[in-house]
Amino acid sequence: MRLATIRTAAGTRAVRVDERTATETGDADLRALLSRPDWATHAAAAAGPSHPVEGLDYAPLVPAPEKIVCVGLNYRDHVQEMGHDLPSYPTLFAKYPPALIGAYDEIELPAISDAVDYEAELVVVIGESVRDADDAQAAAAIAGYSVLNDVSMRDFQNRTSQFLQGKTFEHATPLGPVLVTPDELPDGGWAITSVLDGETMQSSTTDQLVFGAVELVKYISAILTLTPGDVIATGTPGGVGHARRPPRYLTDGAEIVAAVAGIGECRNVCRKKP
Repeated sequence: MRLATIRTAAGTRAVRVDERTATETGDADLRALLSRPDWATHAAAAAGPSHPVEGLDYAPLVPAPEKIVCVGLNYRDHVQEMGHDLPSYPTLFAKYPPALIGAYDEIELPAISDAVDYEAELVVVIGESVRDADDAQAAAAIAGYSVLNDVSMRDFQNRTSQFLQGKTFEHATPLGPVLVTPDELPDGGWAITSVLDGETMQSSTTDQLVFGAVELVKYISAILTLTPGDVIATGTPGGVGHARRPPRYLTDGAEIVAAVAGIGECRNVCRKKP
């Protein structure tokens, strides 16, 4: 099953996305839908107003998650290109909801940064509350997967040893377009790419992850309770602009496409803030 949050004339609505139509579930957004204990059967049986899939106005997949937990240095190829050793534990940082935009919205490039980078990422979306999870509980808590572009202001990120200030600029992080439930995805690594103005910059597979989805849910849930709609951005593969020589950053008018095979893509034009 594929689920999304779309914008309508009456506000945002959670929808089940089928081949040709998107059917409203009766919930304001995906977080509200996932907060239902029976969210999967409720969404599967949804028969509300429908919209043509072509031309849907996708909001951020989860417009206001309680938590956005991001993982740094979590692909072997990216760790190597950045000159680090493989981590023993996940490197965690946060984003805040004002950073999020829809999968096809414009990325806002801040006037105060000249080093804005792209990072294609697989996203885990939580579907039930979980704390101190074991393997089975962690797997059961995953509602599905999506795509995020962890747009990063590298000059701000590298001002200190803490990542956050370069990671949560407003209106700069595409998330979506859809959540895909695990039963719709094949086993094994999924291709993950980013393409900047038609040129492939990142090309890897999710089997390069140091810490996989279940491991991350287990680790994070030992620290805090994960709740429905929470987002875990699992890290980015090699090929980021900051590691290139010379660096390759996002510029006004550039189009960046972050994609995970079988799930979808975020396709965004960049606009420099005055």
